[in-house]
Amino acid sequence: MAVLSVSDLSLAFGHVALLDHAAMSLEVGERVGLIGRNGTGKSSLLRILAGLEPPDDGLVQVQQGLRRVYVPQEADFSAQASVFDVVSEGVAEARALRDRFEQHAPEDDLDALQTRIELLDGWNWETRVDQTLQRLQLDGTTLVGSLSGGMQKRVALAQALVAAPDVLLLDEPTNHLDLDAIAWLEELLTGFRGSLILITHDRAFLDDVATRIVELDRGTLRSYPGNFAAYEARKEQELADESVMNARADKLLAQEEVWIRKGVEARRTRSVSRINRLEALRSQRAARRDSLGRVKLEVDGGQSSGKIVAELQGVNKAYGDRVLVRDFSATILRGDKVGLIGPNGAGKTTLLKLILGEIEPDSGTVRQGTRLQIAYFDQMRAVLNLDATLADTISPGSEWVEVAGQRKHVMSYLGDFLFSPARANSPVKSLSGGERNRLLLARLFARPANVLVLDEPTNDLDIDTLELLEQLLQDFPGTVFLVSHDRRFLDNVVTSTIVSEATPEDPGRWREYEGGVSDWLTQSQRARALQAQLNKSAAGGADKRGAAPTKSAQAQPPIPPVPAKRKLSYKEQRELQELPGRIAALEAEQKSLSDQLADPASYTSATTRISEMQERYAQIDEELLHALERWEVLDGK
Repeated sequence: MAVLSVSDLSLAFGHVALLDHAAMSLEVGERVGLIGRNGTGKSSLLRILAGLEPPDDGLVQVQQGLRRVYVPQEADFSAQASVFDVVSEGVAEARALRDRFEQHAPEDDLDALQTRIELLDGWNWETRVDQTLQRLQLDGTTLVGSLSGGMQKRVALAQALVAAPDVLLLDEPTNHLDLDAIAWLEELLTGFRGSLILITHDRAFLDDVATRIVELDRGTLRSYPGNFAAYEARKEQELADESVMNARADKLLAQEEVWIRKGVEARRTRSVSRINRLEALRSQRAARRDSLGRVKLEVDGGQSSGKIVAELQGVNKAYGDRVLVRDFSATILRGDKVGLIGPNGAGKTTLLKLILGEIEPDSGTVRQGTRLQIAYFDQMRAVLNLDATLADTISPGSEWVEVAGQRKHVMSYLGDFLFSPARANSPVKSLSGGERNRLLLARLFARPANVLVLDEPTNDLDIDTLELLEQLLQDFPGTVFLVSHDRRFLDNVVTSTIVSEATPEDPGRWREYEGGVSDWLTQSQRARALQAQLNKSAAGGADKRGAAPTKSAQAQPPIPPVPAKRKLSYKEQRELQELPGRIAALEAEQKSLSDQLADPASYTSATTRISEMQERYAQIDEELLHALERWEVLDGK
């Protein structure tokens, strides 16, 4: 049964139709992921569904007595308010009604007040707030202004959940959350008893939470059952079918246009029905809304840096009693794509500054490479002047930018990032969050760099742009340092991961793992299992009375720890990257020889080459075996 539905919904800003007679419904217990390009109107639709904004036209139907709660992208709380007071605003109506009931004002109908308070479960609102704070691991006495962005997001969720909504509407709930907090939020939302609509571009999060995907595409809402992986499969087929249909329609229109322009005699005898069909085709062509553009990402890699970008040995860094980095060693080579993972406040920014030589360690040595050209992407967008125009932000004082050796007009360059020429002179403050991130990327890639430092670049970016950014970073010849909590993005980009493994007993501990988030989780789970096995063996060596270990237990050798993988040299790394292509080429050549040897015609037309082909076929077998063995050796390192 639908608890919320919209039909024939229309909304426009200027001449741009964000919603074009759109329709959708939300069933009881559904968890819907709302996706679409930046600027297509997802947040506006969510506010309409929340009852906060009216549409230009259309119908919004809500089940009677339905409680809807909307959580925006950015929390806006008083810095001096306590967490308890802010969360209590979620039960503001119940609190106000109970206060009125307790004051016994003569003009109040106490029976009606009591009925409404009971409906809202308002007699024990303090207990509900305390229970919600405990569930979300929040201290009610803390001032909101002292909390990080991730903790403030928890406060906003607590304020929403304490209201016991039937429908929860979340706009980018994973922004500013670390990996542990995202896993916690996944568990919270999958256990939520009401219905849920959320906007997010975190594909792994959508896979784990969503039961249906709704895409806002060119003003229309399209529904896809299942999670994001199921959506991707269906969408790929849809786009292929749409392309074929459009090509057929364009071909038919071109044929009819040729016919209508024939000579005078042909026009005298032309068919009225055919003319009507041509007019219909023209109308359909005009009415068909072309697909939205795709961002064109290109980065100037500048001159090559030295082979070693940074080398750290036994580095320590602390601020007062707070240890952020302890005894950390690593070697970063040119071309490495390094992900940094850790909870908010773990010291990721401090470690990055140590690697890049922006701050000095308390002890240990840090050696930077040569010819480093560093470009930064700041998640807080601090480098953006909100009053400056888009064109001045990209190229102050000039109409031209130079990217990858090519000179481009700033209007054309902004067009690559989906900013129309009409908006080039608009102020930055007029942009949405996703558009500001696109502008930051445009500014970043307009400068030559061989080291990219990206701090949460995925926030507010739509999925198409994320995938293009992934491809760009994979192909970038320089070095990348990536701070992100988007698991899929990290897995697709990084070659190694530096993870915070700090504990209260062992603060400031960082460890490097080969691969992305999935590889780190696999390796760390193996390490924990091994440690548990060692602990179990040690505990089992003595009996319950504390007797000495038996002879057989004493003779049992300890399980050796898993040796840490050493970092490949630059030459070995290049060899490992080239091996798959070399193996594929050898297999293709061997298949071609096999086909020729199996063809009877080869033995009549090319008899002199038969022995050469047979000899080469055997030689490829040996080369393949050697290449596979070499791949296994390098991968094992």
